Amino acid sequence: MGAATSMVAILFATAWLMPAPSGVSVAQASFPETSFTTQTGVTPAQRQAAVDQARAALRGEDLADVDELASMVTASGPLDGGLDYDLGAVIQGYAGVPRLNLVSLPENLGKIRETEQRKAVFFKTVLPLVLQVNEQIVEDRARLWDLHAQKQTGSKLKAVDRLWLAAMAERYGAPRGDINALLIRHDVVPPSLALAQAATESAWGTSRFVREGNAMFGEWTFAAKHKGIVPNKRLTGKSHRVRAFDSLYDSVASYATNLNKHRAYKEFRTLRAQMRAKGQTVSGMRLASTLHRYSERGAAYVAELHAIISGNELDLLDGARLSQNGKFAPVI
Repeated sequence: MGAATSMVAILFATAWLMPAPSGVSVAQASFPETSFTTQTGVTPAQRQAAVDQARAALRGEDLADVDELASMVTASGPLDGGLDYDLGAVIQGYAGVPRLNLVSLPENLGKIRETEQRKAVFFKTVLPLVLQVNEQIVEDRARLWDLHAQKQTGSKLKAVDRLWLAAMAERYGAPRGDINALLIRHDVVPPSLALAQAATESAWGTSRFVREGNAMFGEWTFAAKHKGIVPNKRLTGKSHRVRAFDSLYDSVASYATNLNKHRAYKEFRTLRAQMRAKGQTVSGMRLASTLHRYSERGAAYVAELHAIISGNELDLLDGARLSQNGKFAPVI
């Protein structure tokens, strides 16, 4: 009976570590359910009771595994408070992505030993930020198209619109008054590509740069006005730093601006504009092929992005939508 009790207790406690059936078909194991409360209906007190029962059942034996189980069950902070949303339902189009804006990645992300669960927490943290940055870009593009239509009909633009266009042109280094040039530069980054680059550039959220400065995408800076972190192995004579940010959102927004502005990514913008002109979906997998200049690893870097996107089926998240009062609207 003692052995049976121990096994039951362990299984009972472990139940809250495993994905709960949601009734929604999830395309890839990389997107498991990570909710301990919403999906299973259990309370924190019940979770702790399960852990205590498991510890009591194994008292006197080696408790190393049970202690680790307890830390996993009770250290569910980063999985609560919004990160328990269902990626499977998002993929299937049954739910929107909550408007989460975490200042930094969950502190215990690196302590989650289950790889697929750790990936899911990472994706669930970054995806809402990417969608919110894209949402602002979509709103700006709608305004650009409206102003373009006004100019086409010969209407005089309002002073506030002229000032906004001038500011946008300066931001992207585009000729003043050239709305077509702005439409090519100021466009969304597919979530699949952003998530893949965030994963590789931040070592899945565990790098020193993302932990100390929310530097999700490893952007270099030479500007004294920017916060930055000096790489430990920076060569003598080099002056670059990895740009630091006050929040993860700021890092994602800067990353999008970097792809949309820097001369190294002109090929990226050209291909994206061609997709738009042909009425095609803006594909993260195809656009990744243009980013051989993002890293010194060149073609190997592109191959890694392709592997992350395909291995985790991130292209399925390109159709993700932000929740808007229970509804969600197109982003891409």
